[in-house]
Amino acid sequence: MFAAAHRLVLSHVRRYCQKTPSRLRISEAVSGAELGAEVKVQGWVRSCRPQKTNLFLHVNDGSSLQSLQIVASSELNDPLLTFGSAVEVTGILKKSPHQKQSVELEADQIRVIGECNPVDFPLKVKERHSFEYLRQFPHLRCRTNAFSSLLRIRSEATTAMHSYFKAPSTGNEEDENFFSVPAYLTVSGQLHLEVMSGAFSKVYTFGPTFRAENSQTRRHLAEFYMVEAEISFTESLEDLTKVMEDMFRSATEHVLAHCAEDVDLFHKHVTPGHRETVDSMLKKSFPVITYSEAINILNRSSEKFAFPTHWGCDLQTEHEKYLVKHCGNVPVFVTDYPYDLKPVLCKRQRGPSGAYIICISELTPTGVCVQAAAVDLLVPGVGELCGGSLREERLDLLRARLEEYLDLRHFGSVPHGGFGLGFERYLQCILGFAPVIAHGATRSGLATSPTSTTLIFFPIKWGEQTAPVGAKRRQHFERATLQEPSCTSDRRQL
Repeated sequence: MFAAAHRLVLSHVRRYCQKTPSRLRISEAVSGAELGAEVKVQGWVRSCRPQKTNLFLHVNDGSSLQSLQIVASSELNDPLLTFGSAVEVTGILKKSPHQKQSVELEADQIRVIGECNPVDFPLKVKERHSFEYLRQFPHLRCRTNAFSSLLRIRSEATTAMHSYFKAPSTGNEEDENFFSVPAYLTVSGQLHLEVMSGAFSKVYTFGPTFRAENSQTRRHLAEFYMVEAEISFTESLEDLTKVMEDMFRSATEHVLAHCAEDVDLFHKHVTPGHRETVDSMLKKSFPVITYSEAINILNRSSEKFAFPTHWGCDLQTEHEKYLVKHCGNVPVFVTDYPYDLKPVLCKRQRGPSGAYIICISELTPTGVCVQAAAVDLLVPGVGELCGGSLREERLDLLRARLEEYLDLRHFGSVPHGGFGLGFERYLQCILGFAPVIAHGATRSGLATSPTSTTLIFFPIKWGEQTAPVGAKRRQHFERATLQEPSCTSDRRQL
């Protein structure tokens, strides 16, 4: 009896002490992590080539543009191993004798987790589907190279934005931990940030914004992400433009360094030649022109604009893109707009003597207009990317315009300013590619997915339990139905 109990204990010890295969992402496997060890990978079949004695699979889990080649005996072939099926493969990770891949997985076990009927599956193996075709299947298009790369770039760009505001590397000791107090807010956060700026000198927010406007354009989304920042104790637009330029450079350099393979996919196959534009933007400083100078440039142009230009008119997208090309196809700041073109909370521009700067304007009955302390950042291929201004902090000037706003100015009001950046427009600028939102909202109903609102990859080790969905996340998925503006389909294929 004692011997039987002893054998039972030993069997349990062997079971729990037996080494289990390491579970790797495809990105980790193709980089050669744990070479020579027994590993387990999970993903979706990109190709399946059964031969007489061998079976070759390419499996991808979305963590890398490159798929992992699986080499197995033909005995492991299964009729359910088809393009698009979900599999779990266990085997030894080895160096590949072929030049096309550096490593391959010699499989000893292949398990089909999810079947995929290749006849019914809208995506076909070895076919290059147009973006117009993929628009019909928003729930499946993230399996294509183009959209999976886009989501990885979006994830890394999100990380880069947060990294910049938390610890920007500008080489100035005073700039360390520049925005040390983040404000986690939903929708547009300007007014909330202004509340925070009464207690914290530098704050920012990065989150979703929703607009139920019927804007049928390629530039306006019903759901998009916005980076917004507010800086207290500043009376200079240069403070805002410095942060805008540093943020753009820092985030772009981060994305190019950490998503090189995914970015190259777009720059080589979708928007060839755009990499030179991006490199030029990073090498050159951003010029600054005034609104008056911009109007003079447009008036002297031989370009035929759909919207005529004159001093006092609002700049349209065609005007913004022309100004960018005129300035060398690099981002350009436009300052000193007429006050009537900007929001009510924007500060009036003062000259060295303290008097308001007055300009001729066709917008007012008197023919004159005060300049606004506002700035827009225009970028190649997009037009306006950032819009910012100094905020009006003086009670006597605000009292007649907005009574509900006054309590924010009663107690220790300070001069401050801020800006907002459309995140999707930023991605469009560096990729030269328009459809940059993962799912968005449609006219038929809300179609928001976690991949459009969160990072793709979470820093959670295997075996750890994830935290329950918080109230803010639940509120996000319970939002009312919104509309998505239609956009012209891009017929280039990938």
